[in-house]
Amino acid sequence: MKNHATNDRQGMLAGKTVMITGSSSGIGAAAARLFTAEGAAVILLARRRELLEKLAAELNAAGGAATAVTGDVTVAADVARAVAVAVETHGRLDAAFNNAGWGTAREPMHLMDDADYDRIMDVNVRGVWNCMRQQIPAMLENPGGGAIVNTSSTAGLVAPGVPSAPYIAAKHAVIGLTKAAADEYGSQGIRVNTLAVGVTRTELMQQGFDQNPGVEALLTGGSMLPRVADPVEIAHAAAWLLADHSSFVTGATVPVDGGFTAR
Repeated sequence: MKNHATNDRQGMLAGKTVMITGSSSGIGAAAARLFTAEGAAVILLARRRELLEKLAAELNAAGGAATAVTGDVTVAADVARAVAVAVETHGRLDAAFNNAGWGTAREPMHLMDDADYDRIMDVNVRGVWNCMRQQIPAMLENPGGGAIVNTSSTAGLVAPGVPSAPYIAAKHAVIGLTKAAADEYGSQGIRVNTLAVGVTRTELMQQGFDQNPGVEALLTGGSMLPRVADPVEIAHAAAWLLADHSSFVTGATVPVDGGFTAR
């Protein structure tokens, strides 16, 4: 039986079904907690089954509506399965936060292995491509269209000194795909925006800090707010862009970076 996400929960995402990728930890997990608190039913897609199912159980125990779908955004069939679960369970897909990403620290381009380039481009670019190609057809079935937020980075706007060249290229590409989709589907009621995310205390970022003393200070020193963001701060920006509150915002790249790119 379809369980339409229309209940008595209140919040800016009340009644919406939202798909979140990269949701087993970090920004994705913070978004899952925030979006359910804001009234959404969430479909969680990530590769790590145990973490994903633990998060879904936590959200459901707190009165939310969360469904875990183990999968990889680089595999189109996995993404299609998650979208199908959203439609089968809740009757529709209203919104999506395409947050899954992966990167490496900078090393000289001529020394990088092709496998690193392939993985970075596959996760960050093909992953967003796979997601939007599956999500948009489902949203076109909705009378009110839908909303998508893709996670880019400050590295999608400038070339900061720490990320690798393929990561910078990939995050620029995410912004380009976002603008193209916003232009193609705006007249059909689908809004698509990007977050240019600054330094955030995710699992991957913390590993980098632990392995490279001094990098945290280096990365935050050039920001107007010289600190590392908490993942929920990024999730709040995504929630607003997915909600009807931002109904006249599309094709935008919104910096959530403590002022790093404003200088």
